[in-house]
Order: sequence, then C-alpha cells, then structure tokens
Amino acid sequence: MKVAFISANREKLPDAVIPLGILSVMAATPARHEKLFWDLCFEPDPLETVARSLRESKPDLVAIGLRNLQNMDYTNITTNLDFYRELIGTVRAISPAPIVLGGGGFSVMPQGLMEDLGADFGIAGEGERAFPQLLDELEKTEPAVGAIDELYYRSDGQVRFTGHSGRFLALDDLPRADRSVLPERYYTEYGIESLQTKRGCPLRCDYCTYPLIEGRQGRLRDPGKVADEFIEICSRTGVEHLFILDSVFNLPLRHAKEICRELAARGNRTPWTSYVNPVAFDDELAELMVRAGAAGMEIGSDSGCDDILDRLRKGFHTDRISRLSRISKAHGLKDCHSFILGTTGETLEHVERTLDFVEELDPFAAVMLVWVEDLEVLDPKTELERRRFRDAVYERIGERATRQPRWVVPRLGIRFDPRTFTVLRKFGLRGPLWQHLDKLQSVASTRVDDSRTIHAMPMPAAK
Repeated sequence: MKVAFISANREKLPDAVIPLGILSVMAATPARHEKLFWDLCFEPDPLETVARSLRESKPDLVAIGLRNLQNMDYTNITTNLDFYRELIGTVRAISPAPIVLGGGGFSVMPQGLMEDLGADFGIAGEGERAFPQLLDELEKTEPAVGAIDELYYRSDGQVRFTGHSGRFLALDDLPRADRSVLPERYYTEYGIESLQTKRGCPLRCDYCTYPLIEGRQGRLRDPGKVADEFIEICSRTGVEHLFILDSVFNLPLRHAKEICRELAARGNRTPWTSYVNPVAFDDELAELMVRAGAAGMEIGSDSGCDDILDRLRKGFHTDRISRLSRISKAHGLKDCHSFILGTTGETLEHVERTLDFVEELDPFAAVMLVWVEDLEVLDPKTELERRRFRDAVYERIGERATRQPRWVVPRLGIRFDPRTFTVLRKFGLRGPLWQHLDKLQSVASTRVDDSRTIHAMPMPAAK
C-alpha cells in the first residue's frame, strides 16, 4: 500500500517544531508499504503542494497529523480548524484515498473532529501499533476494524469508537523516528532537536490534555537508551539544542536523575531544556542537570494563588514554586515559569495576586498567558464570553509587563514577535529564545548582518 503521511503543522513562532509524532508512526509502519512524507511547515502554498503531490503519487491512503487545535505560538486565539478543513477538502477533491487523522490535536477531541472534518478514520493516543493494524485490515476484502485500539471509524453513517483496552506500548521496543525525511530548514534555521524519555502523566491538573494524548500510566524508557539517542541525534549538523518533550521530565525523580547521569557519563555538550514540576525538585537533580548539559527548564507554575492551584489540582502550592526558583538560581539553571491567568473561577483579584507573586519570585523568565478553553474552537458563544474576560486580564498584565525586562506576553507582542526572534537568530542564538532575554539589551546596540541598526525594535525596559 502506498501511504502519504502529511504533517499539517504550519506554526514557526517561536520555533518550528519537528513533527516527532507522525515520524514515529511512519517508522512503525512496516517497510512493505511505500511511505511518502509531506511536511507543510515551510511550504509557501501548502494546499497546492498537497494537490500536486496527490496527482503525482496517487497514494492509497492519506494519514494527516494534527499537532494542535489552537495556534500554539500564543499570539492569538484563532483556531487551526479552517486550515484542516481546507486541507481535507483538497485531498477529497483529488484523491479517493481514505483519510486517517491522528496526533495530539486530534486526540484532545476526536469525536468532534471526526464529525467536523469528515475523515474516514482517526486514531486517538498512541498510533505506532494501531496504524499498522489499520493498514492490515484495509488490505483485506472485508476489513474488520473493531479490535483496533482507540480507533474512530464510520459505520452506517455514524462515527464509532472501538474503545481503549488499557494496553500501552513498550517504548524501548519502538523504532526510532526517521528524521532523514525532514526539511533541512528545521536544522539550518532553528537547530532544535527533540525526544521523549517517557510517556504518560499521572498528575491530575484540571486543564491538561496530556492524559488524553498519552494516558495517565507512566511508561519509562531505559535511561541508557535515551542518552544514546540523545547523543546520536545531536551529532547531526545544525543541531545546537535539544528539548525533552515529556509532560514532566522530573517525575519520577529517580528516572530523571539517572538520565542525567547517563548523559554526563557520555560527555554530552549539547544544551537542553525540559518541563519540570515543583513537586519533585531538589539540589541533587539541579546539580545533575547542569552536569548533563541542561541550559534551562520550563515550569508550569500557572498561578500565584494557592486556592487557584488547588482548584487546578496542580499538586503543589506557591512555596514549592519559590523553593524551585531558589534552587535553580543557586545552581545557575535558568528557570522559565509560565502562568495561565483567568482560568475558570478566577477573578481579577486573583490575577493581581498572581502578578504580585511573579514580581516577588523574579525568575529568569516568566511567560504570561490567559486561559483559552479548547471548547471555544467549536462553540462561538463560549468564545465570545471568554474573550471579554481575557481582554480585561491582558490589560492588567500589560500594565506591569513593560516594567519587567524578562516577562514575555505573546498575545501583546511583549518580547515575543517575529522581528525580535529574527534578530536573535541572526546572532546565532539557538534553543528556546526566552533563555536569551538577558542578551536583548546588548543586541539592541549592535548591528545585524544587513548593517541596519535595530534601535527601533521594542526592547525591555530597565528593571
């Protein structure tokens, strides 16, 4: 069977992200199938590219990876659904091939997306086993798909779901993603690689979609194999940073520490970043991370109010956030805390208390976001109500952010805009760009390659 794999992600702000999910499914697809890969991230006319490729290759099946529903560059709250509809419409107009959807974006609300987008099949969660099984069945005269885990399909005009058996994949048994098919621009312009050390998240954060995508049962990779892959993929020309994609790197704590030891033993020199939770963070982990080459960490602190943290079921209070920040400073490990204001039940008083907390915390960087519900994608009434409150929250944030040199407010364009990122990259800075906020002021007084000064750029105010 000839299978076309399409990575539909188009977002490049702040960074173009390697589509590890669909690459992993592609790697798990048996070699007897002819596999095509079309990455739309850098295509100037993605729909025309798809149309031309369909006419030339005539695939038997089209698999489309949907990374997210809302735009993940945070600069707006627009949905990606319109593009997905156009993409699927383009495929339908040219090819009779069945369409299979998957990816993190699909897994968040699979039933609604099957109905809205009109695909033939959809796989929620892990696809490395389910997708090859689906191909096996579709090659039969009378396919029987009922035994395939987490499969959405159509029967008698209705969307059906096979359910979840509770069986997860053994990660060390999976083949590595084939990065050779990727456009070189991921490396020449951004230079960021990525990998997973585990899947599944046992935490119960109220809003988080990770359990929908990966499940709650943690599945750990062998630390030595993680370190081996890390070193290998970072040896590629152009790779200057790696991001560990785990929902939380430091849970369980012993696993994170062992990975750091393995990386240090191999003499890793590629800087890396990960998501860290305040629940399990200590001096030993900070020391090991630095020895292993960690440049920084991102923390979903979310709120400066303990009652809101309880409501969000975060599992920690503000004292844990403060403790983590103190430890990170002591070890020279840059900490970037994201705060999501305006969640369900919050008032403007809560917002002000969180802003006070962030000012007192004084982390290396703080990313200030305002809550957007996934439901808003399909419910205009909810979107309108939430937008009014969001506007009021952003007004409060904006009043303070201009006085804080390392606060990032994507929606308001404060230290988060394409022009700033272009300049930083021209100076050879790679990795998550929040790690270079302390360099913005010096960059402001320097000339870029085209010899134009950048005094006109919005720069942080003195603290």
